[in-house]
Amino acid sequence: MGFLSNAWQFLSGTRNGSKSKPPCLLSIRSSTTLIVLTVNLAIFTDIFYYALIVPVIPFSLTVQVGVPEDQVQNWVSILLACYSVALFVGSPLAGIYADHTSSRRWPLLIGLVALAASTLLLCFGNSIGLLALGRVLQGLSAAIVWSVGCALLVDTMENAVGVAMGYVGISMSVGLLIAPVIGGAVYSAVGYYPVYYIAFGVVAVDILLRLFMIEKKVARQWIDEVQTTSPAAIGDNQIDIEAAAPSAAPGHSDSIEARNIRVPTSAITPKDGDRPRQDNTQEKRAEKTDNTNQTSTATVIRTSTNSRFKALLKSPRLLAALYGLFSEAGIMMGFDATLALFVRDTFGWNSTAAGILFLAVFVPGFLSPLVGWLSDRYGAKWPSFFGFCLCVPLLVCLRFVTENSIQHKILLGFLLALLGIALAFANVPLMAEITYVIEATEAAEPGIFGEKGVYGLGYGLFNMAFALGGVVGPLWAGYVVASAGWGTMTWSFAIWAASGALVIAIWLGGQVKRDGGTTTAHQEGDERSQ
Repeated sequence: MGFLSNAWQFLSGTRNGSKSKPPCLLSIRSSTTLIVLTVNLAIFTDIFYYALIVPVIPFSLTVQVGVPEDQVQNWVSILLACYSVALFVGSPLAGIYADHTSSRRWPLLIGLVALAASTLLLCFGNSIGLLALGRVLQGLSAAIVWSVGCALLVDTMENAVGVAMGYVGISMSVGLLIAPVIGGAVYSAVGYYPVYYIAFGVVAVDILLRLFMIEKKVARQWIDEVQTTSPAAIGDNQIDIEAAAPSAAPGHSDSIEARNIRVPTSAITPKDGDRPRQDNTQEKRAEKTDNTNQTSTATVIRTSTNSRFKALLKSPRLLAALYGLFSEAGIMMGFDATLALFVRDTFGWNSTAAGILFLAVFVPGFLSPLVGWLSDRYGAKWPSFFGFCLCVPLLVCLRFVTENSIQHKILLGFLLALLGIALAFANVPLMAEITYVIEATEAAEPGIFGEKGVYGLGYGLFNMAFALGGVVGPLWAGYVVASAGWGTMTWSFAIWAASGALVIAIWLGGQVKRDGGTTTAHQEGDERSQ
């Protein structure tokens, strides 16, 4: 029974009574650095695994499965769409579960099971049905990782959401940067199966970190008691605010906690007639309880999953952000489905060269933290608008790449590099805008999202928009290229990007203002249906 009790505590994050010992290395395992590293490795693993076989699929379909050459493009698009359909369906479910469970570790571990099954199916599957099932499981795993992982990042870095999403952008860029190159090179050198041996190794590291990490809210179950019974255990006359401060209410940020600092108690002086720090802490907890009781009548009425979902979708800002994410994902994944075949047919390149070309698109993703910082400081609207506007002429100009010459090869690489910069500006602010909308809505109507908030559901909706773009983009690109050619596909994508810029200019949120360490997003004329 002791083993089962400890296992349940480990998996659920719920403490087994007052006498249970804290986990080993609790301060390290619950640190901001480790949590951010773990979430970003999980996202990297998902993207790495997704992109690892992008340049390999066209070649493996003919060799492993025996698909006729004239059907390869259609099946590439269908397999990419299977992933996105599963991501679309699974994301809101994963987000809802993440908002209701006591710990975000459970869904992350469930995602690992789905990822392991997907890896085995895609590695050893020798039919279209098994490959499609593997892509579906991979999409379900991604739904969990993105919905839960982004919500966990917001929990951990409340006052720097844009920067946190910038780190996610780097994880995406690194995965998309190295995976196609590795996949193409390994497939060309030693064949199909070794490509998946690399995936097995990355998944193993991801498993270890997910098991090692402890959320801050779980760690507080022990640290709060240590603080109460033995204040000197943390340090002489110091309070570990990062680990021990109460979590902020949904939609609000605790500036001291978010900055991850230690503050000497002697530096905290009474202000405006406040009591000393030791009394003020208890007073704040009591005040928080009183406020919860005062709003309990309203929250009981409006905290069902259906009510939370409707409250989010009533925001024009959120809908604009979701449309922008849908457009950006469709454009990016459309190129995933067509670029390798285009350079093979136009330049005669193999899978290795096709994989290297993806470097031009994803290296600019390392600008993502800077873009996120701009979003935190100035709002998501104008950085994202700039990104979409830049996409339009670049996508139009890609239609001029038509010949197997050094000039056209250089032109293609140059345009793809600029497109990578544009996509980074388009994507990262929209990811941060999800949190900005939730915070602004909660500030306008306290308690509307209940005690646990809706960050999981919010990023589940983000995943749905991204996944829908991932379904439409590859199918659109694949069938347009097959029927009308590369040039028609690129200018049609330019029109899509222009529509995204228009929606963002009209409805997306404005500047993010910080007052007393609290982050709120404001937009003139933003109206929500009551």
